[in-house]
Amino acid sequence: MKYIFSQEQLVIPEGVSIHIRSRIVTVEGPRGKLTKDLSHIAVTFTVGKNKQGQQLVQIEIHHGQRKNVAALRTVKSIIQNLVIGVTKGYKYKMRYVYAHFPINVNIEKNPEGLFHLEIRNFLGEKIVRHVTMHDGVTVEASKGVKDQIEITGNSLENVSQSAADIQQACRVRNKDIRKFLDGLYVSERGNILEE
Repeated sequence: MKYIFSQEQLVIPEGVSIHIRSRIVTVEGPRGKLTKDLSHIAVTFTVGKNKQGQQLVQIEIHHGQRKNVAALRTVKSIIQNLVIGVTKGYKYKMRYVYAHFPINVNIEKNPEGLFHLEIRNFLGEKIVRHVTMHDGVTVEASKGVKDQIEITGNSLENVSQSAADIQQACRVRNKDIRKFLDGLYVSERGNILEE
């Protein structure tokens, strides 16, 4: 079944400017600038103003299958995440979980200027695990809380992927994972600028 016409609308808040050219979305706000290439999704963008004078983005698709229509909402969510990123930013908190061997985490910057983590003494192993953060992501040890790090940045994709990389680096192998629950896990997700 084909849907003749489907559309989604997204209101852009004050202080945020959006520019779409050949399906490459650029969003600028108080925290910086983010770009996302959506050229692989066959949708039409219209940037205009609504009756209240707010900036409005319309995402449309003509004669789309069910799968194409589902992509509309995905595109809207991606742009919404970019807008939140340049206004509030994203913050993930990760806790170290260990039963016997305390996990040591060193935070450094590599020669390219990206943050780099060294995870030592995981399950008492001698191997040192290295995780490099994505572009625009900062990591710091939480102040006043033991065994916790905070990952912050504007791009939700980069922040969440960096957190996933850290968690994946500390997977328990060749042991019963019901008993060995050690690792670094996301304990809290939120925004840098809270309401």
